[in-house]
Amino acid sequence: MKGIMIQGTASNVGKSWIATGLCRWFAREGVRVAPFKSQNMSNNAYVTIQGEEIGRAQGIQAEAAGVEATVEMNPILLKPTSDQRSEVILRGVSQTVWSGSEYRKKGYEKGKQAIRKSAERLKEDYDMLVVEGAGSPVEINLNDRELVNMSIADMLDMPVILVADIDRGGVFASIVGTLELLEPHHRRRVQGLIINKFRGERTLFEDGVKWLEARTGIPVIGVLPYLNNHGIEGEDSLTVENVRSSRERALDIAVVHWPYLANESDIQPLAYEPDVSIRYVSSFYSLGHPDALILPGTRSTIEDYTAFEQLGLKDAVQKYAEQGGTIVGICGGYQVLCETMYEDSEDEEGIGGIGVFPLTTTFFAEKHTMRVKGQTHEASGFKVSSMNGYEIHLGQTKGERTTPFLDLLNGLEGISLENGRLIGTYLHDCFHNDEWRTEWLNRLRDQAGLPERPVTRIAERQERYDRLADHLERHLDIHSLKRIAEGAVS
Repeated sequence: MKGIMIQGTASNVGKSWIATGLCRWFAREGVRVAPFKSQNMSNNAYVTIQGEEIGRAQGIQAEAAGVEATVEMNPILLKPTSDQRSEVILRGVSQTVWSGSEYRKKGYEKGKQAIRKSAERLKEDYDMLVVEGAGSPVEINLNDRELVNMSIADMLDMPVILVADIDRGGVFASIVGTLELLEPHHRRRVQGLIINKFRGERTLFEDGVKWLEARTGIPVIGVLPYLNNHGIEGEDSLTVENVRSSRERALDIAVVHWPYLANESDIQPLAYEPDVSIRYVSSFYSLGHPDALILPGTRSTIEDYTAFEQLGLKDAVQKYAEQGGTIVGICGGYQVLCETMYEDSEDEEGIGGIGVFPLTTTFFAEKHTMRVKGQTHEASGFKVSSMNGYEIHLGQTKGERTTPFLDLLNGLEGISLENGRLIGTYLHDCFHNDEWRTEWLNRLRDQAGLPERPVTRIAERQERYDRLADHLERHLDIHSLKRIAEGAVS
């Protein structure tokens, strides 16, 4: 099958971003293309139309390719629940929680079979795959049982493009070092190099390009300039820094940074508002008195809440709420704002939450995942406007839900107190709804003495994908890359 694999010299060098742009570019060329990442480790998930979980990056890449995302595009998703354990999601369905060593012993063969099966199914429906690796392909201690880099290039017989991030420094050492550590037959798979996140004058790097090509014997097929505000969501928490702002005279939005922060893409639309500054907080002394506080999702609600409480944030949030602060809790953030959390249906004692909402949450083993749509509830304190998003959660929240936040097609959802000052919801992507986000922000602007603003239309996803494909077309030898994708590696 035709295709190309994007690997990197390290994490966060831009593999997902480049793969997304290539999916769009090939689709515009009339190619039936699909993304593929055999194994993803991320707490940022995407819900397919069937209600199954895959890595968010592959969902976004499918959108860029103009196709519906399926579990075949990311057959294994690992969601870290601690420093040593991860939830294993196989073909969209949660299986178990394993340590790294347990996964290597018990999950390797099963995972390999799932990857092969998914790849075969994609071959039946598509002409081209844009395959993404993970981290670095030369993690020597893991390579004997890896399921995401050169073993997959071998399985699919794919040529590899190696991406390096020049912005972090050491680009020559990272490229040469990676190639030197590859086995000879894997090194031969590397058909091109991409230098990403370049700042400055391109002509000053010409000698660097010549040196790399002479030293490695591999062509540099492009030097990509650093692209700000591209609007393509990141895969993991390494992208948190990219949504921070230091704008003067701006709304101060504080976001709790859980140890296992999940689906941080919920926050991203706020970064495109011209008068909004976002900062992440992880202890009581960094909270201060922001214009609003957001408690986002977490993959390990109780564990993260325990750490949060030890750092004094529970008392700080309670005080902030009592003093009239504006709060939005999403998913796990919603759960910890309740009065009590029960670990399961047998738990009679429970764990005391922050107590902003007169509700309780009980956790269950079965996960609830689905796309949802509806509108803000007429009693929520907001204008009735359409709301779309998705849900991924293990808990069920109940109690005196005096004023629901949302009226969804599948029922009432969330809570809205004091005319919308305090909101709790399971709806991920709520801030992606332009009308509601603008109304919420304009209330904050009025309180802060800032002028109200009209609706900021976050560029439609399709426009973002086109801009990204255009960027790649301008700065890569895209036709050489296409020829590489169309030829098999022997």
